[in-house]
Amino acid sequence: MNLRTLILIGLALGLSACSKQEPVTPEPADEMADEAAAEMASDWRDEALIEHMHRHADYVDDLNSALEMGDLAAARTPAYWLSQHDTVDGLPPELQPYADGMRAAAAEVGAADNLESARLAAEAIDAQCQGCHEAAGFTRN
Repeated sequence: MNLRTLILIGLALGLSACSKQEPVTPEPADEMADEAAAEMASDWRDEALIEHMHRHADYVDDLNSALEMGDLAAARTPAYWLSQHDTVDGLPPELQPYADGMRAAAAEVGAADNLESARLAAEAIDAQCQGCHEAAGFTRN
């Protein structure tokens, strides 16, 4: 037997072994989407994000407390922070519109010339926060 014959026999055996493997069945799209969502969640829901969101909650609480007391001037300080602060790194792009909406509503509180307008804008902040929490899979305790 010469080298050429050995190579051909080796190739034929290799190819026949590959053809005996069971075909891979693709996962259904829903399972793949669930896995992708779970992977996304584990990538960006870290301690830094949670701490950042707790700061949001503190400022929103301060803003709402000031509005409850009828102090529009005091509400402007937390509204300013909410409208101007840096976004936490790693926020998924699909959640960015909620952050932008929250900032815009906070800017409206800061620009409001009466309590009623400020309170309506503060309600819009809450709506943006809740929409983001739902989209991200966070729940309120």
